[in-house]
Amino acid sequence: METALDIRELNEKIEKESAFIDLIVREMDKVIIGQRYMVDRMLIALLSNGHLLLEGVPGLAKTLAIKSLSATVDGAFSRIQFTPDLLPADLVGTQIYQVKKDEFTIRKGPVFANFVLADEINRAPAKVQSALLEAMQEKQVTIGDTTFDLPTPFLVLATQNPVEQEGTYPLPEAQVDRFMLKVVLDYPKKEEEKLIIRQNISPTTYPTTSKILKPEDITRARNVVREVYMDEKIEQYIIDIVFATRNPEEYGLAKFKDLISFGGSPRASINLALAAKAYAFIKRRGYVIPEDVRAICKDVLRHRIGVTYEAEAENITSENIIDEILNHVEVP
Repeated sequence: METALDIRELNEKIEKESAFIDLIVREMDKVIIGQRYMVDRMLIALLSNGHLLLEGVPGLAKTLAIKSLSATVDGAFSRIQFTPDLLPADLVGTQIYQVKKDEFTIRKGPVFANFVLADEINRAPAKVQSALLEAMQEKQVTIGDTTFDLPTPFLVLATQNPVEQEGTYPLPEAQVDRFMLKVVLDYPKKEEEKLIIRQNISPTTYPTTSKILKPEDITRARNVVREVYMDEKIEQYIIDIVFATRNPEEYGLAKFKDLISFGGSPRASINLALAAKAYAFIKRRGYVIPEDVRAICKDVLRHRIGVTYEAEAENITSENIIDEILNHVEVP
């Protein structure tokens, strides 16, 4: 058990180690107006060694936000525009035959970077999307007989447009589950949009972010995030939330039994715990409280709950189910 003294020391350590969060947010604010929710979720993914899927209508600065975040870290960045004619080799790389040497050499693809922006990921077919599976989970890529480790940190930040059906391919469940968070973006507020217009029609040069962190700073921060204290009651709370997505009738939610086709996997529990720790870190706290879990719950679970045709017919979404679960599961 952690003592009050240990918690106090941990709080002081977190306070010191999380100082760079304000610097990143300040840099992002130069370019991105509003959208603090999105920026926080991007930082949570970065600090938790997880991947992020951003969904929103065109023009909400999804791509700009990802490029701006990567620009604050002195690491390699690559942008892959997903299109229907893309091939797996275009992502991971391929073997090329050298006639003069009479041998095959390996040319690495754009996935070998610290930050990989998979722009409009649902515009490429499943075979291309699945080329990312090994990279996202094992942080490695196999080309031919050779396996290569990816650089650290390695983060896939993908965007998708929810409004178009033509020329898009829904992400398979296995692919979606690799994303730690799925963030759904909304339009900016009136005042924010006024500032966005001013910034974009201004005669002065467009602001850019500066490099303020090195890759090793991210690695150190990730280690500190894992030190954030999580009480056993909070662990049980996370377990109850995830199990309620699998067996809703055990939590007084029998009405969802025929509306959920599948619930969250153990990966959901792990990601919810890690994301809650990262959220506490961003809030400069050395311990997780139930509100941290609740704040991040939708982003971790919305893409991990399968809804049946009956649910779709009744206009019940995974978000509605999560709201009900959070209302029914006892808070420690």
